[in-house]
Amino acid sequence: MTRKQKRLSIIAGALGFLGAATALTFYALGQKTSYFYMPADLVATAVPPGQRVRLGGLVEEGSVVRGEGSRVTFAVADGGGRVPVTYVGLLPDLFREGQGVVTEGTFDGAGTFVADSVLAKHDENYMPKEVADSLKEQGVWQQN
Repeated sequence: MTRKQKRLSIIAGALGFLGAATALTFYALGQKTSYFYMPADLVATAVPPGQRVRLGGLVEEGSVVRGEGSRVTFAVADGGGRVPVTYVGLLPDLFREGQGVVTEGTFDGAGTFVADSVLAKHDENYMPKEVADSLKEQGVWQQN
C-alpha cells in the first residue's frame, strides 16, 4: 500500500466514523422529540394517541380534583380550548388554579391527556415563552 492509499483509507475511515456518529445522534434526538401545543392548537390538530407532546396553558379555575393516592385531574385552558389532564405523582409546590403550567405526556384513546411530568411557573415573572406569547395573543394572560 502506498503512502497516498494509506492517507485515503484513513480519511475514508474517519469520514465513515463521523457519519455513523452523526446518524446515531440524530436518531437518538428524534426519539426524544415532543411537540409543544396549546389547548386551542389541539382543537384544530388531531394528535394520535400515544404520540408524545407538551401541553401548555393555564390551570383552569375549579378544575383541580385530587383523587385516590397521588392521582390528580385538572384542565389546561387558554381561552380557545380546554384539555382534561390526568397526572399521578407529586405536583410542584407552586401548582395551583389560574397559574401557568407545562405538562408532558400522551393522549389516551378517550381524549384525556395523561401527563408524566408537570412544570409550574417558578416565580411571579416567569412563564415559558411559547405559552406566554400564545396567551397574550388571545388576551387571556397579562404580565403583572
